[in-house]
Amino acid sequence: MRQVLHQYPAQRDDIADLVTRRPLPGPSLPQVDPFLFLNHHGPQTYRPGNSGLPFGPHPHRGFETVSFILKGEMAHLDSGGHESVIRAGGIQWMTAGSGLIHAEISPASFKRDGGPLEILQLWVNLPGRLKMTKPAYTGLQREDIPAIPIEGGAVNLISGAFAGQHGPIASLTGVSMMTVELEASAQVELPAPSNRAVFFYVVAGTPSVGATAIKPHHLATFDTAGDTIAVTTTAPATILYGHADPIGEPVVSHGPFVMNTREEIVRAIDDYNAGLFGKPPVVS
Repeated sequence: MRQVLHQYPAQRDDIADLVTRRPLPGPSLPQVDPFLFLNHHGPQTYRPGNSGLPFGPHPHRGFETVSFILKGEMAHLDSGGHESVIRAGGIQWMTAGSGLIHAEISPASFKRDGGPLEILQLWVNLPGRLKMTKPAYTGLQREDIPAIPIEGGAVNLISGAFAGQHGPIASLTGVSMMTVELEASAQVELPAPSNRAVFFYVVAGTPSVGATAIKPHHLATFDTAGDTIAVTTTAPATILYGHADPIGEPVVSHGPFVMNTREEIVRAIDDYNAGLFGKPPVVS
């Protein structure tokens, strides 16, 4: 069994009226290679007649974004022609690759009626050999994602394998990703191969790994002496969990671009300004 090394609190960094917490990158944890960044938006309730999410058209290159819609809805539009509205329990997996412009906004019905909202967005790095891969997008509703029963809860499997099942997303780099919903007195053993980096973020509740209670809105790191993480609860909890092979390459980031060198960042900016990422999606 792997043991907890440390837990890092999310830093509050609201975006306009959107409650936002960010555990990664943090003051003493720049990344959990290949996991680069996590924004936790909400939970909060929007009033009727609101302006919705503030993420209008913006570019990305060199990595993937995975968005988890825990409550509410989110609309996606991008320069590759992809468009969807994902409801609570669904996810969006976007490979920015060589370059894409996308918008993440609230549908008209949410802006009109309001309601609860909670969204996680995780950035997953790509190795240099894949940074210029063709952009792609997949949107899945809750019913598209296997909910695998465990003792006192369920694992919602997005990519990779768990309990003999496979998630619907085939990650380019073999990333395993899931959300874990636990009731009180739950027990689950999560796979954590010893050569893989583990991503363990507590969305809500205070689950324990061994004798260590992981606080809400904290990201835990682990030793490598084992291939399983045993989680128990005394009250309901939700965990964003994944594991992946570390890339082990230089990371040079500038706003929405993540590459290996400064020269590649300059090229990304030049390519975007030259219109090579496509036409920005039109949002209303």
